[in-house]
Amino acid sequence: MATLMGINKVNWGQVGRVTKPDRYQYSFGWLTIAAEDLAIWENNPGAVFTLVTAANTEYPPGNEYRLGTFELRQTPYDPNSYV
Repeated sequence: MATLMGINKVNWGQVGRVTKPDRYQYSFGWLTIAAEDLAIWENNPGAVFTLVTAANTEYPPGNEYRLGTFELRQTPYDPNSYV
């Protein structure tokens, strides 16, 4: 997994609390969010996902990511607590 300018985990707020599965552009590249990922956030708004490099041939080469494993948290995610 690549570390993206110190970002390797994201919470729902950091991706704009999106509500539809789709491919979204962020400062670090493109992120595909699946319906299953959204279901986890809807049921556990504090969940934090690991960003995973996506091998995708559907789109031109670039920074493509998807959401990987997640952690359930009771307290809000602080992106500055990860190195």
